[in-house]
Amino acid sequence: METLQLIISKKDFDILKEHLKLSTNLSDFNKQKLEKELNEAKVLADAELPGDVVRLESVVKIESVDNNKTFTFQLVMPQEANMKKQKLSVFAPIGIALLGYQTGTIVEWEMPDGVKKFKIIDVKND
Repeated sequence: METLQLIISKKDFDILKEHLKLSTNLSDFNKQKLEKELNEAKVLADAELPGDVVRLESVVKIESVDNNKTFTFQLVMPQEANMKKQKLSVFAPIGIALLGYQTGTIVEWEMPDGVKKFKIIDVKND
């Protein structure tokens, strides 16, 4: 599968770079994928980011390519995560996978139950 280039804010880039360095819970597949994505990422100032790029605080709607189920949540720092309020940690596997991608992108990431594909349906940034 072709790797798409991340378009990411400096803040989000630094968050992912630090997580990559410190994380012990990323699979080898995800570590290699994230490292490659970060090395090839286009890092922009917040004001320069397109409106539909997933970033910290984005409200994201995704669809599982496998079963067409949709999920909507806001990406937040771990201390703010609360699934009852649809707030997902940016360090959750799907959070890491989505950062820096735009509406319409299909993202492939290894989840606890195997490699999954998700399509980004909608991104809202305030």
